[in-house]
Amino acid sequence: MNQSDAARTTRHLAVGLTAALCGVFIVWHALRYSAVTAAFACLIGVTPWLMLGPGLWRGRRESHAAALLLTSPYLAYGLTEVLANPGSRPFAGATVLLAFGVAVASLAFQRLTQPRAAAPT
Repeated sequence: MNQSDAARTTRHLAVGLTAALCGVFIVWHALRYSAVTAAFACLIGVTPWLMLGPGLWRGRRESHAAALLLTSPYLAYGLTEVLANPGSRPFAGATVLLAFGVAVASLAFQRLTQPRAAAPT
């Protein structure tokens, strides 16, 4: 597997994990709250990913860098819920694992697509 194939694989992995993260986030809040509250929480929680989606799919390095930063609130929220709320541990744990997976895949994509410096002459 050459470097461009590995970059394509990590790009697809990042997009797939992001979709799964958004899905878990929506289902978790739909089961926990009333329809209006869940819709508002999902709107706030998923909109940034929807804005990054096209850039992640196209393999823009800036979008993957933003995805790295965007996973932090999901990690913090999921870890807080894992520790504080026993009833939501399955969804909170899935959120933490998926957010960590998105961060790792985005970081791997960044490393695989970094521009190479020209050889000194």
